[in-house]
Amino acid sequence: MQGKLSEIDIRSILQLIELGQRTGELFVETYGSSTGGTDPTNNLAFPLRRSPRTGSGKSWLVFFLNGQIIYAGDSGGQLTRLRDYLQRYRVEPEFDSLGTSLIATVNAPEYGHLWMLLENHVLTPEQGRSIIRSMVHETLFDLLSLHQGSFVFELGTALSPQLMTLEIAPLVTQIMKQVQEWKQLHPQIQSPNQFPSIADAPKLQQSLTEPTFKAFERWVDGKTSFRQIARYLNRDVLTVAKAMYPYIQQGVVQVSSPIFDESAPQRQSFTLKDERVPRIVCIDDGATIRKAVEYILNQHGYEATAISNPLMALSLVFQLKPDLILCDIAMPELDGYEICGMLRRSTAFRETPIIMLTGKDGFIDRVNARMVGATDYLTKPFGEAELLMLVEKYVGQGRPDRPKPDRLLAEALQDELDLDFDLPPPRSDATSSPSTL
Repeated sequence: MQGKLSEIDIRSILQLIELGQRTGELFVETYGSSTGGTDPTNNLAFPLRRSPRTGSGKSWLVFFLNGQIIYAGDSGGQLTRLRDYLQRYRVEPEFDSLGTSLIATVNAPEYGHLWMLLENHVLTPEQGRSIIRSMVHETLFDLLSLHQGSFVFELGTALSPQLMTLEIAPLVTQIMKQVQEWKQLHPQIQSPNQFPSIADAPKLQQSLTEPTFKAFERWVDGKTSFRQIARYLNRDVLTVAKAMYPYIQQGVVQVSSPIFDESAPQRQSFTLKDERVPRIVCIDDGATIRKAVEYILNQHGYEATAISNPLMALSLVFQLKPDLILCDIAMPELDGYEICGMLRRSTAFRETPIIMLTGKDGFIDRVNARMVGATDYLTKPFGEAELLMLVEKYVGQGRPDRPKPDRLLAEALQDELDLDFDLPPPRSDATSSPSTL
């Protein structure tokens, strides 16, 4: 089952899954904007990730068992939301020290890390169920506010193990009511991801008791969103927003919008230590793409390596240990999905950004890419600016002033693998300043 949200809404999709007692995964994606923009529903002004020409927006995954919901979240693979929820239990885990879990490490890493906390007795089962319930509620609040986008539901094996399942009908009824109430807060409050801050502390203090004012000072700091406050306090976001709404109307509390959506991958997550040159591997059997990608990235201060043979690519990436991998989908012998899936099964590449290169009509490609653990995607043909923007988002800026990189490793591997280390730069009349790849 797949289609557009202009043809069928999320509520109807959920009802069909519930009535059919389906088991599988629902992937929903909003339409992006070449200028960043806001959610086209105009109900919730979600800032969309900037990704010109690819049409990418925000996306979510919902997992079902026999028509009931197991877990739901965005498909970015970040742990920011989970860390926020853990604060209500005063838990600040170092996930790396907890070992690894085979549970949902590919398409639902947040769920897998939650299970790691349960397995290590950092959380109790009841605390885990409370967090999952809040996560599902938060995700459905976003989804039920959408009117434009695309979706795919795929039958498959259930996300396992399950800590709990939630009935769809009562959830949808409750959340739809909240969505309607949320609209009444416009235009003062538009998005759960907006940040409230105190604009007139003396006047606010006159209106509140001392304990309540202290609570406002702690949370209403201009750096914590409505949604984060709701997570910390174990409340739904509508309750939090309504509590602040009178003070926003009075002007003693003001609201600001984020530049980027909180669920978008944060650059600090991939900040490179000791400022070394970011290393990038591009796996593509097309010579034009390989040459141009390698040339552009090297020119902008990255250490780029192009590989044409997908079978040999797996061996090379384990030796090069790149900070980011670009991988074409359609290749002979071993396609991009298989390569991505194999890398994600290794602890060495579980967190490495993997960007899939998809075709023009690549919505299904993008869904499949998410399912095997891809971090993001780039639609062919793409331009130099698009490539650099996406690379910079995940590994930061290159170092054009870097010293000439040590190519001894490349030379040692060149005899064994089919590499493009010594490709001449593209001709100036063809691709030295390519607009499209």
